[in-house]
Amino acid sequence: MGVYNVHERELPVPAAEAGLLIDGLSGDGDRLWPRRDWPPMLLDGPLAPGVAGGHGPVHYTVAAYVPGRWVRFTFSGPKGFDGFHEYTVDPLAPDRTLLRHTLAMRAHGLARLTWPLAYRHFHDAVLEDSLDGAERACTGTVARPARWNGYTRLLRRLSR
Repeated sequence: MGVYNVHERELPVPAAEAGLLIDGLSGDGDRLWPRRDWPPMLLDGPLAPGVAGGHGPVHYTVAAYVPGRWVRFTFSGPKGFDGFHEYTVDPLAPDRTLLRHTLAMRAHGLARLTWPLAYRHFHDAVLEDSLDGAERACTGTVARPARWNGYTRLLRRLSR
């Protein structure tokens, strides 16, 4: 099963400012990953190709990193996730930037069930929370905060 999932947010800041959010991933001052409600993104070292890490049951290795612009993680778990997820910063104008998260993978084996039944819902919620954090970091507020749907809230209760 092919999976292509994109979440993006336009931010009213220069690309260099938005890029700092990517550069801070998993660090002490991480303002992009939503640690309050989700397992933290933890890496075995500073953000660099070859560094392993993950969040909760999802594991990956940094496959590529261009500071301030792009980071790609290749999945190593859960079993059946064959692909990557990445954050990119795309300048739209001198003071406008598109921050995008893309997940592209082939789900096989049990992941053909776990992705659509659970992981997709968690993924969509955590990524919208992440983009809310990016907007808050850049503007001090969030115009339209993400809301978890009822199914996602149920899954979270059941997974605790």
